[in-house]
Amino acid sequence: MSTTILIATDYSLESLNILKKVLKEKNNAEQDTKYKILMVSGYDMGDSIRDLLFNTKATVFNKIRAKEFCEAYAIIANKYSHLVDKIVCDIFTGSMQRAFNNYVKAENITEAYYSPSLKDMNTKGKFDLAPYIRKCKELPSFELVLETPKVMPEKGRLAEVFAEV
Repeated sequence: MSTTILIATDYSLESLNILKKVLKEKNNAEQDTKYKILMVSGYDMGDSIRDLLFNTKATVFNKIRAKEFCEAYAIIANKYSHLVDKIVCDIFTGSMQRAFNNYVKAENITEAYYSPSLKDMNTKGKFDLAPYIRKCKELPSFELVLETPKVMPEKGRLAEVFAEV
């Protein structure tokens, strides 16, 4: 059986703590389920015709997602390979609740997780998906409060992935 989970992210290493926490909980539940995980951030495409015509998801991801993020989520996916079917990074470019509801329905998302403590959510054209997630009636959503440890190995580096949450 496969289930789709949406995780609201800002594509920072800190946001991967949500993924780690969710997978740890699913691992402890010991269900025989594989998860398709959608790491999604809101992104404002702007009004420029040039941007709307020539920006692709790849160019947007080059602007908003660090290389370390990709390496880190690959490490987490390998650690929980018995749970993870695949991890997909995506952007939501809509501005209406109805558009988000249609996105949830089209992707067959069964649950969503978000954290109010992400710092980079409203930078580089990104916006927070938490209000959309909370207002979506047909989507069970869970708010995760993340505390970052006082002593972090190599803050902002790949070693941060190995710190316990």
